[in-house]
Amino acid sequence: MMLSVIKNTKHPVKFWLLNNYLSPQFRETLPKLANEYKFDYELVEYRWPRWLHQQSEKQRIMWGYKTLFLDVLFPLNVRKIIFVDADQIVRTDMMELMNLDLDGAPYGFTPFCDSRTTMEGFRFWKQGYWAQHLAGRKYHISALYVIDLAKFRQIAAGDRLRGQYQGLSADPNSLSNLDQDLPNNMIHQVRIKSLPQEWLWCETWCSDSSKESAKTIDLCNNPQTKEPKLDSAVRIIPEWKGYDEEIKRVLSDKTSINDNKSEIKDNDEHTEL
Repeated sequence: MMLSVIKNTKHPVKFWLLNNYLSPQFRETLPKLANEYKFDYELVEYRWPRWLHQQSEKQRIMWGYKTLFLDVLFPLNVRKIIFVDADQIVRTDMMELMNLDLDGAPYGFTPFCDSRTTMEGFRFWKQGYWAQHLAGRKYHISALYVIDLAKFRQIAAGDRLRGQYQGLSADPNSLSNLDQDLPNNMIHQVRIKSLPQEWLWCETWCSDSSKESAKTIDLCNNPQTKEPKLDSAVRIIPEWKGYDEEIKRVLSDKTSINDNKSEIKDNDEHTEL
């Protein structure tokens, strides 16, 4: 994911990485990758509040961090952030999304695709509770979204999301997909800007014909095949093998790392992920 962003974005890039869940191996690779590809990065960390209902599964804890603490994870001078799932390939300049007008909404998500008709029976948001709650609005996927942090903080969106989470999370039948269900559940209080569909393509929900215009490709799970993601990556994404081989070459190079990071001037436009 990181390499695909760097290869396609023609502006300086800074990656913000959640410190709590980085493996020791990945931490060791970061300085070398940053030196090779000239990106900046920063590790962010936030202690889950004691008063907020706890999650025990690692996946759900990570979902919570990417949803519940957007207003407190980053310095106040960071105005916009783009979240990109790790199992995603970018095919466009991400500054385009950074500059996209959100029409006053605090964040923008891509709706789930409707174009792969064979998956219609799995689109749970088109019936029952979700159909009534959304009232014709789209159900959005959380694999990629852009956040206007200034607007997010201005309307106290973080407090609203945490309050709703606290009320719903005690019920084990609620928020089964925490990072998606919560923002979609709060759509009436914290508005979502629907991004153009080409911002996120995944084979499970989107037609083959729409893949050509995709700005990102996400390896979302397929409830029918349950194919392992590395297998689907090689099959679906032509550039995956090249990226994989390039990173392996960079990380196997034993030459010393130059610790002097290139500085990004304060007045330079840059993309924050």
